Amino acid sequence: MDAGAMHHQEEPGTPRERKLDEELPGLGARLRERRLSSGLTLEAAAARIGLSPAHLSRLETAKRQPSLPVLLGLSRAYAVPLDVLLGETPTAPTTVVRGATAEPSKAGGWTYRPAGAPGRAMQALRVHVPQGTQEAVVRVHPGEEWVFVLSGRLVLNLDREEHLLDPGDSAHFDSMRPHRLSADSAAGVDLLFLHTLLQSPTSELCLG
Repeated sequence: MDAGAMHHQEEPGTPRERKLDEELPGLGARLRERRLSSGLTLEAAAARIGLSPAHLSRLETAKRQPSLPVLLGLSRAYAVPLDVLLGETPTAPTTVVRGATAEPSKAGGWTYRPAGAPGRAMQALRVHVPQGTQEAVVRVHPGEEWVFVLSGRLVLNLDREEHLLDPGDSAHFDSMRPHRLSADSAAGVDLLFLHTLLQSPTSELCLG
């Protein structure tokens, strides 16, 4: 029996579910609310981001926590900024983001902090990817992504290519190419991460 099936059999309110809900309180309910407001069935929404309906159902019932790539896919599928899915309180538009006050969030083993203003077409994040997490996650979606390695070594898989990025290295790519990010150093890897939400018809201009 795989891990997903084991999670599916857990009864609501188990210690594991309570721990997951503590990481991102109310996330499952927000995911379901956004899916319904987008007029998507469970099957249709799951197909858009490359998940099984059962996996998406577990995310909506807080039996699983989504990884950062899955959260990004959901934000695109529902045409809503990532900070809205995370339940962050809307604030007045800002130009400067203070690193000392950027609250960290954690999902799927990844830790990330906002590095840009919420609600923009481009989403900027500071991301920490521990070694050994999300190595099997491959994503394909419209838009562009840019990553800059702050510390550690990053493994970037693009299609059949594999690139090793050291501190100071960066990558900018069309995210319609199947891609995967993972850490090749024991302490994990710290990144600056920028992606486009592509929420308007003119956003197709971003594609190469």
